[in-house]
Amino acid sequence: MSEPTKNPVALITGAARGIGRRTAEVLAERGYALVLNDLDPADETEKVARKFEVDVMQALGDVSVERDSAAMADKLLARYGRLDVLVNNAGVSLISPALETSPEQWRRVLEINLTGPFLLCRKFGRVMLGQRSGSIVNVASIAGLVGIADRAAYNASKHGLIGLTKTLAVEWGGFGVRCNAVCPAWVKTEMDAADQARGTYSDADICSRVPMGRFAKPDDVAQAIAFLADPKQSGFLNGHTLVVDGGWISDGSWESLRLQHRPKQ
Repeated sequence: MSEPTKNPVALITGAARGIGRRTAEVLAERGYALVLNDLDPADETEKVARKFEVDVMQALGDVSVERDSAAMADKLLARYGRLDVLVNNAGVSLISPALETSPEQWRRVLEINLTGPFLLCRKFGRVMLGQRSGSIVNVASIAGLVGIADRAAYNASKHGLIGLTKTLAVEWGGFGVRCNAVCPAWVKTEMDAADQARGTYSDADICSRVPMGRFAKPDDVAQAIAFLADPKQSGFLNGHTLVVDGGWISDGSWESLRLQHRPKQ
């Protein structure tokens, strides 16, 4: 077993793009050694992270496959012998009315968005419990807090991820292992571009709904993840869902009332 860095070590899933890529950049800037997971190589993420002179490695694999999770753990532990931060970010969306969602589609979304984080929490939770320290940050969604039409599988997966977060916080908090979640609203990422390309919603649909009048940026979410990861900044936060939504779920106004409280163009 080698340990080439004394920096804290963070594993980020879904690190090749979007929230995962920006989280890797933010954590690298803060001095974390990084393990980057995705189905595809995260070469661009690694290239940017290395500018901060931190150790970086990639561990490709499907988070929903137990064999891949085990291989990821073996590779990480062989290099570092520990893990300080686990960011469960990998996920997929599915826009489909409940009656038109097939069991196969349902299972795929649940396997990636919920079973995947469970497998990694289970694998690396043992490591963190042995260390008596560690922070797990699960990337959930406001769709884990409210119902959003045509997203039965996605909503269920994110509600479940918040439930898993709270349960692990209760079971592991006494051993110094914290588990929290971030709940973004719509974020400008490749996933959003793909969903919009199907004609299911527009920028205006989202911006008119958010009190702050814009999408979240990957950096908005990444900074929240970095906050929850850092025991100096959030050491007594455990089982918390940090909502990063520009006020979306706080706003019960109807649209005309909501828009009255916007700056006049």
